[in-house]
Amino acid sequence: MTGIVYLAALLVSLGCMLLIDRRFRLFFWRDATAAAVVTAAGVAFFLLWDLAGIAGGIFFRGEGVIATGILLAPELPLEEPVFLLFLVVCTMVVYTGAVRVLAAVRRRKRTERRP
Repeated sequence: MTGIVYLAALLVSLGCMLLIDRRFRLFFWRDATAAAVVTAAGVAFFLLWDLAGIAGGIFFRGEGVIATGILLAPELPLEEPVFLLFLVVCTMVVYTGAVRVLAAVRRRKRTERRP
């Protein structure tokens, strides 16, 4: 049972980020096609980065009782692409949310300056 804790936590966290996204229409719920392209490109980039690090002997899989132990490739656990998916989605939700908040602050400052 404990072998899926990390994967389950990643999936729950990803689901929560998507709920925030849906509520505020920040990323996937704003433009699903663009979000899918950005997400796929981000995950692919980071997977290539991981594979280069593994090939260079820089990245190693840590042993943990909370991980599934399933490897997609040598030193590449099943949880890694799920984590990368979460990382990209979380980054884009935070980024698009910050852009929206900053735009609202700028609008508010402009309206406050008007006589």
